[in-house]
Amino acid sequence: MKRKSKNSLRCFATVCTVAILFMSCGDDYERVGEEAVKPIFPQGVAQNFTLTYTETVEAMNSQDSAQSRVVAVLSSPISEDFDNQAFKFRTFPEGLKVDFFDDKNQKSVITANYGIVYSQTNLIDLQGNVVMESHDGKKLEADQLFFDRKNNWIFTEASFRYTNPEDGTIMDGVGMDFNKDFTFLKAHKTDGLMIIKEEDE
Repeated sequence: MKRKSKNSLRCFATVCTVAILFMSCGDDYERVGEEAVKPIFPQGVAQNFTLTYTETVEAMNSQDSAQSRVVAVLSSPISEDFDNQAFKFRTFPEGLKVDFFDDKNQKSVITANYGIVYSQTNLIDLQGNVVMESHDGKKLEADQLFFDRKNNWIFTEASFRYTNPEDGTIMDGVGMDFNKDFTFLKAHKTDGLMIIKEEDE
């Protein structure tokens, strides 16, 4: 009988010890990377989205009226609005097209497979098969392209191909800065092909 009660006491002590161990165990694992990201949802989704950017020709006061002109037209099959986040942005998961118009109303076009517009910084991030064609036939192809709307400046750190039919050049490289009219261009690392015309004597 004494032996039986000793075994029972040992079993009871073991069960209590294991139970205490399980209760005292906490989840101290610090989640990082993808585990730490909380899912976010758009406050609105628009289909066949079109947004027109305009500007006035002259500066205006609060009660003035003036002529305005179209600067750009952004269109996309789907737009997701994340203005409900601390850092506001809008995504275009099925691609987008942006038509730019200069002072002479000449149109240049940018297309991409995916895009993000950051409202607070006026920056557009274009990704996947980005193609920019200017009104005079110049063409830029890149994996990713950023457009700073405030400064009318376009740049990339990705690989690109720039074709200029005016002087017959095809330039490949990595990293480039330029204005939206292609009148100023600074390539970081390049190689390419240039046709040099010989003058007849």
